[in-house]
Amino acid sequence: MAANKGGSSSHQQELQISFGTMMQPSSSSSTMHASAMNKDGGEAYDLGELDQALFLYLDGQDHSSVHEQRQTLNIFPSQPMHVEPPNAKGGMSLAPPSSASSKRPADPHSMDNKAAAVKKEVAGIKKGTSASAEQEGPKTPDAKTLRRLAQNREAARKSRLRKKAYVQQLENSRIRLTQLEQELQRARAQGVFFGGGALLSEQTLPHGINGSPSSEAAMFDMEYARWLEEHHRLMCELRAAVQEHLPEQELRMFVDSCVAHYDEMTNLKGVIVKADVFHIVSGMWMTPAERCFLWLGGFRPSEIIKILLGHMEPLTEQQILGICSLQQSTQETEEALSQGLEALYHSLSDTISSDSLSCPSNMANYMGQMAIAMNKLSTLEGFVRQADGLRQQTLHRLHHLLSVRQAARCFLAMAEYFHRLRALSSLWLARPRPE
Repeated sequence: MAANKGGSSSHQQELQISFGTMMQPSSSSSTMHASAMNKDGGEAYDLGELDQALFLYLDGQDHSSVHEQRQTLNIFPSQPMHVEPPNAKGGMSLAPPSSASSKRPADPHSMDNKAAAVKKEVAGIKKGTSASAEQEGPKTPDAKTLRRLAQNREAARKSRLRKKAYVQQLENSRIRLTQLEQELQRARAQGVFFGGGALLSEQTLPHGINGSPSSEAAMFDMEYARWLEEHHRLMCELRAAVQEHLPEQELRMFVDSCVAHYDEMTNLKGVIVKADVFHIVSGMWMTPAERCFLWLGGFRPSEIIKILLGHMEPLTEQQILGICSLQQSTQETEEALSQGLEALYHSLSDTISSDSLSCPSNMANYMGQMAIAMNKLSTLEGFVRQADGLRQQTLHRLHHLLSVRQAARCFLAMAEYFHRLRALSSLWLARPRPE
């Protein structure tokens, strides 16, 4: 009996050393372990029979003791415990039962059942979605979306048209510029410089003085050449309309186009006058024959009325009174502008020829007198603007005083008059000269 007790206590000490961190069994359980291990002359049971015996013993205990014994009997798990690698002290430690049980492999049959259930659920969701989509059918855009799409298409179409027109305009400008360059080269080869419609011999320019026009003047000459081309086209259309005896309503559109075209020339001159007034006053953009009748950068309105009187008939009494009043007021304005321009010339000449200019050593007085002369010369721009305004006003008043057909004949006669002046200049320059 003493030997048995000694064997059980030694066996129990070995178990406690092997499972160092486990709970120690109670006294009753240790006695039972000892008796079980020494059954049949010390022959050991296997682990399964030992567990069965222990659980039979635990059936007679209460609930609290069962819980305590189960906590203690976890030293014999049915699954192999995870053995951690030996620590630095050379001992072995076992992972707790909770970690071992959490790392048990999952049951493959339960995993297959769960995967099948998930696949079945996903298939049901897809089937329900497709069924609902089939029931709803294809959605048609509302009226607001359709209107917006139509507006986008229309805007894109207009943008393409504007781009095409802009490209065509650039191409036409390039062609026109190429033609002008060719004409300039041909004119220089013949010893003549063409500035718009003007003709000027390069031999008449003083040596050592830059006789080339400014950039603004050159631009005006090009625009004037374009204006002459457009004017010729309008006059051809107006002449055809008059010869076809179109109704006055249709003929009025051609006459209005001619008035607007003359207004465009007035605007062009207003721009160049501010940049280079001498280019307009000198008339270098016109032909030599036209410069003979030049008055403040253009024609005299009163002289044009005299020329056109023969093309206005028959006139009513009211029209005659209106035209006479217009001619008288135009002459008075021309005389006032001419007298102001004459006074400006005299004043400018007196300033230039003053005694102070005879002493160039007095530089301060010299520059002061030149500043005064420049201020007086700046008033020349105002005279040219007033003369252009008088010419424009005369054409507009004639347009309102005359009938549509009379105004059409007057514009044709005026265009023919200036055309003959330009032709006379060309013939004069092309005349045979003695050697």
